[in-house]
Amino acid sequence: MRIGITGHTNLTPATSVLVREVLDVELAGYDAGLIGLSCLARGADQLFARAVLEAGGSLEVVLPAADYRARKVKPDNAADFEELLGKAAEVHTMPFAESNRDAYMAASEHVLSSADKMLAVWDGQPAGGHGGTGDVVHAARERGIPLTVVWPEGAARA
Repeated sequence: MRIGITGHTNLTPATSVLVREVLDVELAGYDAGLIGLSCLARGADQLFARAVLEAGGSLEVVLPAADYRARKVKPDNAADFEELLGKAAEVHTMPFAESNRDAYMAASEHVLSSADKMLAVWDGQPAGGHGGTGDVVHAARERGIPLTVVWPEGAARA
């Protein structure tokens, strides 16, 4: 089973705990054949990546652009990013030199085209810009990809 993730990067610490609990439940019961597809952004993507690995699955990372690590990974998240990237079974880098909205949507399109199912850590609001969580949810629904929205009661964005 290939499960992709899309979700907000700006979760509150309390929401991160709530979301991780739901992700653990969603991934329970899959065998070692579980493959998680993540762009490895802060927030939902990294919570999902850890949940996949702890469930015994493998991780495929899709980086939006060649400069993603240098340009978008903040110093306070670099160690987590590098740790998860190092545990990935595969890493795909999209053919963009610079991280931008088009690169983010292309990476999400790659995840969508590779996934049997999608999880979305989404508050139901429209995307804040092209390639945001709302756009990816909309694309998954248009394509008929099974989608589970995760937004626990009490969840909030920072």
